[in-house]
Amino acid sequence: MKNINFLRKLPIPMDIKAQYPITPEMEKIKADRDEEIKKVFTGESDKFILVIGPCSADDKTAVMDYIGRLKRVEEQVKDKIIIIPRIYTNKPRTTGSGYKGMLHQPNPEEKPDMLKGIVAIRDIHMTALKDYGFSCADEMLYPANYRYLSDLLAYVAIGARSVENQEHRLSSSGFDVPVGMKNPTEGDFSIMMNAINAAQHGHTFIYRGWEVETAGNPLAHAILRGYMDNYGRSLPNYHYEDLERLDEAYKKDGLLNPAVIVDTNHANSGKKYLEQIRIAKDVLYSCSKNSDIKKLVKGLMIESYIEDGAQKIGENVYGKSITDPCLGWEKTEKLILDLADEL
Repeated sequence: MKNINFLRKLPIPMDIKAQYPITPEMEKIKADRDEEIKKVFTGESDKFILVIGPCSADDKTAVMDYIGRLKRVEEQVKDKIIIIPRIYTNKPRTTGSGYKGMLHQPNPEEKPDMLKGIVAIRDIHMTALKDYGFSCADEMLYPANYRYLSDLLAYVAIGARSVENQEHRLSSSGFDVPVGMKNPTEGDFSIMMNAINAAQHGHTFIYRGWEVETAGNPLAHAILRGYMDNYGRSLPNYHYEDLERLDEAYKKDGLLNPAVIVDTNHANSGKKYLEQIRIAKDVLYSCSKNSDIKKLVKGLMIESYIEDGAQKIGENVYGKSITDPCLGWEKTEKLILDLADEL
């Protein structure tokens, strides 16, 4: 393996957890939230989930500022809405280049340092839980790294580029929290449904050097994020007819706990971040017109931060995304309150 330079052996998750442990109080907060969120996906609760936050968690200070604002809004809507902040610490890149997230670069302007990255992502998720009572969501770009955060996460997303991957599917079958499987970039529902099926069943496979056996994850579900056509154009799949089609696919496959989270950005919005407001309300309108759709749609995924839009690395505008454009805070707060009113 002449093209690989082995830099250093990284600590295993057990060692990182021992060095940075959660308290019994934090453990209880997470357990209580896990149960509350689970009841939404099993249909025991009719609360609505918002997986909401920056496209990427690039700066701890700004992310915690944002989460503090979410906490204040949560107090006004908690009878209807469960807020799960997005703290996305590893980012897929279409061409492989660009900022890959806090796991790779705790400081986006410095070179990658994976050891500092592991500590940084555990620290930011721990702070959200300890200081604000939020267990959060992250995208599991690398399934083997789940164990570094398994005692902190409330929700895991498997991305459009990863949903066909066997390792992601099998690993998801052993996760203890809801796992959302995004439709692939070309939009094929059957690939997403196969991923959900695989995650809901138990498997034996190799994980972190162990032969493991999983029981299956009954909370694995769909995320609709739009898709790209053969000409690279963004096309949506959040409309009434798409939700009907997904409902029919669930009934045909006979999977447990039929559920979908609708991603209001990415190809659904054509990355026109302001469209997220309209799309979110459009989904709720579909729910109001069809009881099967209302039962199926468990929530929304929204990209928002403190400032509108996006910036390049090095511009250093506080609370502004350095990856995909996001809704700013004022629009976000109004949207959450509007959604609560409509619910």
